[in-house]
Amino acid sequence: MNRADRYILQLFWTYFIAGLLVFVTLFLATDVMSALVKFQQISSSALIQYYLFYIPEVVHRMIPVATVVGTVMTISILNKGSELIALFASGLSLFRVSRFIFLSIIVIAILDYALSDRLLPVFAKQKNYIYYNDIAKKPGQFQTIKTNRIWYRSKNNLFNIKTLNSTGNRAQGLTLYFFDENWKLLQLITAKEVDLDGKQWTLKNGSISVFEDETSFPLFTEFEEKTISMTEDAQDLRSTGQTSDLLTQSELWRFIRKNKEAGLDTIRYEVELYSKVSFALAGLVMSLLAIPFLVSNARHGGGMVKNLSICLGLVMAYWILYSSAQTVGQHGQIHPFLAAWGANIIMGALGGYFLLRLRR
Repeated sequence: MNRADRYILQLFWTYFIAGLLVFVTLFLATDVMSALVKFQQISSSALIQYYLFYIPEVVHRMIPVATVVGTVMTISILNKGSELIALFASGLSLFRVSRFIFLSIIVIAILDYALSDRLLPVFAKQKNYIYYNDIAKKPGQFQTIKTNRIWYRSKNNLFNIKTLNSTGNRAQGLTLYFFDENWKLLQLITAKEVDLDGKQWTLKNGSISVFEDETSFPLFTEFEEKTISMTEDAQDLRSTGQTSDLLTQSELWRFIRKNKEAGLDTIRYEVELYSKVSFALAGLVMSLLAIPFLVSNARHGGGMVKNLSICLGLVMAYWILYSSAQTVGQHGQIHPFLAAWGANIIMGALGGYFLLRLRR
């Protein structure tokens, strides 16, 4: 690594960190104002705790954009001082000039994936706990989610679900516990399969145990199908079904396999599984595509504003393609792998093509 490489690295990391701080600050400021408007009576301590656990997720989401900003600003500064032209004139290729930028982005992507996979699920659980208990004041809607069970509370009722599909309308392995005001068990209902339609739940192949008093045996009966009305709308369980943010890569993989064995639809989970890796490489793909445009623009005397416009356009184009592919994949129109990696493959191929067209 020579002096020019160190100078380029210094520029990239400076603008990467600055861009990350700016984007994270803007996002948090907007989100805090929205929370204050939505929840009128919210304590400052609860708000601070909530965003302390939320910041890692925001940083994770903003890292790809910050890497593109770092790349664009580095090339723009080199161009503004005619240093880019001097580097090309000295015989350095485009790859040689930008290789340490790409190496830095790869290191960022690896660290981001590793840390987010291990830490974000822990932070997400704490964030959700504070949100439902201290901010939204709806503790009954907070779910303790593990790979083998889902616990949910609705007033004096508790129920346990072994598997729940991503849309929250079909479950297997349900156990319902009904308590009185003194938390004395009144009734226990189990069912192998459940269809959730709003407040109306259809239980199949289950049993009912009624506990009249402590001195007598419970009354027991079995049923093939039974419809019950719940006090909470079943749509509240939609957030329970979407557990990818609360699970690591390995846990999500086991969760998918378990749901497949139960005969449930796992397409949404599979898209999110593959997206955990593809998202980490989003910054690398966008930077790979940006550099050929920036160099071409530099040769034709393009300015900083034009470069920033290129940056914004590339980010928007990537996210439109990325989100569209995921939406199509979650509806089963394309394979989950293509849904998660389609934008990276297409944009990466375009970036590689434009790089090959440049002689330097």
